[in-house]
Amino acid sequence: MGKRLTWFILAALLLGGLLGYALNISLSGTPEGAKAIENWAYGLDIPTQMFLHLIKMIIAPLVVSTLVVGIAHMGGGGAIGRVGLKAFFWFVCASLVSLTLGLIFVNLLQPGVGLNLTIPAATASSGVDRSSFDLAKFFIHIVPTSGIDAMASNDILQLVIFSLFFGVGLAAIGEKGAPLVRGLEALVQVMLTVTGYVMLFAPVAVFCAVAKALATKGIGVVGDLAFFMGSFYLGLFALWATLLGACFLIVGPRTRTLLRYLRDPILLGFSTASSEAAYPRTLDALDRFGVPPRIASFVLPLGYSFNLDGSMMYMTFASIFIAQAYGIHLDWMTMIQMLLILMVTSKGIAGVPRASLVVITGTLSHFNIPEAGVLLILAVDHFLDMGRTATNVIGNAVASVVVARWEGKLDAPQPIEPLVPPVQGPATETESFQDYGRH
Repeated sequence: MGKRLTWFILAALLLGGLLGYALNISLSGTPEGAKAIENWAYGLDIPTQMFLHLIKMIIAPLVVSTLVVGIAHMGGGGAIGRVGLKAFFWFVCASLVSLTLGLIFVNLLQPGVGLNLTIPAATASSGVDRSSFDLAKFFIHIVPTSGIDAMASNDILQLVIFSLFFGVGLAAIGEKGAPLVRGLEALVQVMLTVTGYVMLFAPVAVFCAVAKALATKGIGVVGDLAFFMGSFYLGLFALWATLLGACFLIVGPRTRTLLRYLRDPILLGFSTASSEAAYPRTLDALDRFGVPPRIASFVLPLGYSFNLDGSMMYMTFASIFIAQAYGIHLDWMTMIQMLLILMVTSKGIAGVPRASLVVITGTLSHFNIPEAGVLLILAVDHFLDMGRTATNVIGNAVASVVVARWEGKLDAPQPIEPLVPPVQGPATETESFQDYGRH
């Protein structure tokens, strides 16, 4: 089923694009046509949102169960601290590389030079709400007031904190907690099975999401900013090569097969522009690649809050592109200062709607660049979000693999198998995530 699902998603991506393009070409240009496109978009959005809701339905129990069991099997706070420090060291290095590559490529290719836009009035707004991001609020928000509330709101960072305390407490009580650990291990198997069933709806969601995007925005908006988009995607490919190259130096020749294991989550993240949609599949792919569940289930959720490599590259790239478009010269010291500010603020974007745009808008105002310039990239932000989401998947997967190698716990890979287990009978002891002790 695994390979077939990949082909189904690819076919849905192509067919959805063709339908969206056809709708835009045939209906745009008249008020009646615009209304028809709006109706089509409304209908196409329903299956996509249903799929994303199904994904959100399984995120909280999957994160909590895998993370708590993983921490309980680590055996103590020392192991958790060691893995956490290694993960954060990698996150900081990867963040600096992502931001620096964005800085290099936007200055090398200069996609905004020559647009010569008129600087708008100081009161002009980008339309992006910045009130949802505040560094002090972010640090306070890290700690949940209720584990149940964190699960209900699918707040990944709060779920990590809750699971961390719960898992450490479970490990501390030793044998008394063994029945609860076994119950959570069973919950992991249930949630992975449910994940497999949910993934069967992925091609429909991909078809509708792509069709809606092209029907409402049209291929013309892509053409208008084609050089900007092409430059950014070239930077993303360079980032992929850098991350995988670093992984090769640490992990070795096995890195060559990593993308084969990640093909489904990468494709799913790209086509839906949703990191949440790719999370369960990424977790399973890492287990099959040989990353112990207790490491993957700890590093991956942290990465979704602190290691969004694609998003970070986009922030430097887009911020300097807007300055170029307005003819505002930034010297290298100013750009390095911008990079350092983005390095800090990018760590607080988890859970913020349109997070990258929010941080970009705040950064622009700090350097007296018209924040209304965000409107330049707003039209193509969805298509750029597809690329940076796929990059986030790769970046967090590489982080998990590298930390596993540093821990000396990278196991032999399993065959690339379907995620959905047989319906009949209970799960066997050899299936993914069943026996944490084997790692």
